[in-house]
This record gives sequence, C-alpha cells and structure tokens, in this order.
Amino acid sequence: MFPLLSRSRKPQAKPAAPETRTLDVAGRLMPLTIRQHERATRITLRIEPGGRALKMTVPRGLSAREVNAFLDRHQGWLLTKLAKFTADNSLRGGSEILLRGVRHRIEHTGTLRGLTEAVIIDGRPVLRVSGMPEHAGRRIATFLKKEARADLEKYVAVHAKAIRATVSSITMKDTRSRWGSCSSQGNLSFSWRIVMAPPLVIDYLAAHEVAHLREMNHGPRFWALCLKLCPDMDEAKAWLKRHGSQLHAIDFD
Repeated sequence: MFPLLSRSRKPQAKPAAPETRTLDVAGRLMPLTIRQHERATRITLRIEPGGRALKMTVPRGLSAREVNAFLDRHQGWLLTKLAKFTADNSLRGGSEILLRGVRHRIEHTGTLRGLTEAVIIDGRPVLRVSGMPEHAGRRIATFLKKEARADLEKYVAVHAKAIRATVSSITMKDTRSRWGSCSSQGNLSFSWRIVMAPPLVIDYLAAHEVAHLREMNHGPRFWALCLKLCPDMDEAKAWLKRHGSQLHAIDFD
C-alpha cells in the first residue's frame, strides 16, 4: 500500500488594500474608497449614510481605466443623488430641523443658560436653544437623545409586553450603518437620530428590534411578527429608505 501523498496548496493571495481618493462631482469633493472583492462580478457604487462619502466595490484585478470610465459615466447619477444632501447642514438660528417628522425652526434664546425645548410660537413649531450659537449642535443633539430615549422606551415596552419578551437594556448611539440592533442577551441599541422621523417610523424601529428577541434573523417569521407589532411597517420602511440618509447628513459637531 502506498502512503497517501498530500497535495501542496498554493497560498491564497491577500486581499488588496482599499484605494482611497477624492472624487470631484461637479465641484463637490467626495472621499471615495475603492475595494477589490474576489467574488464581485460587477462594479457597485453607493453613497455612504449622510452623503459624506462614496464606496465602490470592483472585481479583483479591474484596471484603473475601467474604474475611471465607470465613474465618468455615473457623474450624472451621483449629481442627482447628492442633490438631496444640502451642503450647509449647520444648525444656526433660522435653520430647521425635524422632530418627530415635523420641521422646527431653530431659535437661539440669547441666554447662556436654559433648557432646549420644542414649543409653538405664533402657530409655528420652534426649537429654542440657549447657550453660545457655536454650541447649538451639541445642545440640540443632547435634546434629541433625551427625546429619542423617552419615545423608544415607551414603544419598546408596549411591543415587548405584546410578545412577553424581556428587554435587558436600551442604549442610544449615533451609528450610521444601522438604525438599531438586538443582542442575544436582550440588549437593544438605537440610533437617536430616529427621533427626527415621524412617530410611525420610530414605532417601527422599536417593533423591529423587539421582534428580534423572538426571531434573531430576517426570515419570513420575523417579518410576520414585525407586521403584527407594527401594521404601518411598509410605510415606515419606505420613509426610511427615502429620507434616512438625510438624517445622517446633519452635523451636530
């Protein structure tokens, strides 16, 4: 009997390091990351949440000439998509911000101390912000986090009771890759920016993560449970698809 001969294997090639460059889109300079992927069969180009950067995935070994030609062909598409992201996202007095789907005019009180509060003045929604104008973003972000926690804790409690699930903790974060998450230990995490969306969207996000306490997947049973908890699910998902990136585009720093 002959001994088994082991066939030597060629070491797999290391993935190429991503290329970073700046792309000029009609005078708007956009950071662009280009990644080569072994399994990619076509070029994909997407705008990062908030409209602040671009990400491109290409088949391994694709030439720079083909990459540049693709970018040239899609200048019009990029220009159209980026148009919805305003270049000026500063939270100065007189500008507007969404709170539960309603546009509020930002008004600086002129005082150094005081609470940030949403009020109605002359029939118009207003967000009154105290402190120095250059600190408005931080103060508004703190206010939105507080409001988001109050809303989400309320909705989560209702949905968790409906399916008899236990929630271990609720955390507010500023994630751009996802609106929420659920761990196997029952810890829920949400992006506080969701409080700028209409209530039905906030309710859907709470229902989505609570549903994961029963179904840690995105299969048919999960979506059926989501719909049961939130009958407005499809409308909420459509709103997030249309407007979600605009919420990420606001700069609170």
